[in-house]
Amino acid sequence: MTGRAPPPLNALRTFEAFARHASMTRAAAELCVTHGAVSRQIAALQETLGVRLVSGPRHALTLTEAGRRLVDGLTPAFGAIADSVAQARGETVREIEISCLGTFALKWLIPRLPAFSQVHPEIRVRLSESYLPVDFRRDRFDGAIRIVEPDQRHPRTESTRFLGQHQGPVGAPDLMAALPTLQAVAAAPRLRSATFRQAWTVWADLAGVTLDEDAPEREFAHNHSLVEAAASGLGVAIAPWAFVAPDILGGRLAAPFGFVKRASWFAFLRPEGRRDAAVDAFRDWLAREGERSPPPPIPSTNPAG
Repeated sequence: MTGRAPPPLNALRTFEAFARHASMTRAAAELCVTHGAVSRQIAALQETLGVRLVSGPRHALTLTEAGRRLVDGLTPAFGAIADSVAQARGETVREIEISCLGTFALKWLIPRLPAFSQVHPEIRVRLSESYLPVDFRRDRFDGAIRIVEPDQRHPRTESTRFLGQHQGPVGAPDLMAALPTLQAVAAAPRLRSATFRQAWTVWADLAGVTLDEDAPEREFAHNHSLVEAAASGLGVAIAPWAFVAPDILGGRLAAPFGFVKRASWFAFLRPEGRRDAAVDAFRDWLAREGERSPPPPIPSTNPAG
């Protein structure tokens, strides 16, 4: 240790909030201060440390390498402080925040959460919806659920694969009954999500189907809107089994041609090296639920045959 005095804790906390949100406005809202107060605290911290922590125009500041190194240590440190305070107060329930794809949360995760609460009443799971790439230097949540492609890498992240990825054509039962072959499906009104615009192309390659270039298309912002549009009879969607299984089993959707396996998978991501018994318990439970999840119907080229 040196005799040098540490920077003010308030300035460090302000900088960590700014770095996590990538926004002075959102940091100010979290800390209940003004935008100007955040700016002054960061400026004072830079002066105290004698290094540049941010760079760029005032409306689009980014972290320098020194700023990234600093926040890498600050975020887990402030998380540990919060945990210690909770323990000192005698709080018996630990809340963990999990970032999750919205449709996966609605259709797969939330219906299973009561079972997790029964096994772990001491852990409360708070879900936040996000489709953005995970960056634990910026994001303060405890873990994240994402679809991971084989060529994707997540630096400084531990990844646990817990569920395979299958996708196939789904639609309202009456509409799907009127489509006797895969080529008829390929020519039907086509629904897609802005979060994965290449879904039809990927499925067609895996299923060996040639898409009709003249088929009408509609795009929706998110998969949960896509699923509802398909159930309403607006067209056919290519959707992951995990997103539509409850609606197919309940009869709202039909998938007579089954689902093909993709090379991607659902994974639980967490910060590398950050030990947390509550997050461990949630990860292990996810893995067990993934193993118990019902498999999708096998692919078929002619469901009537």
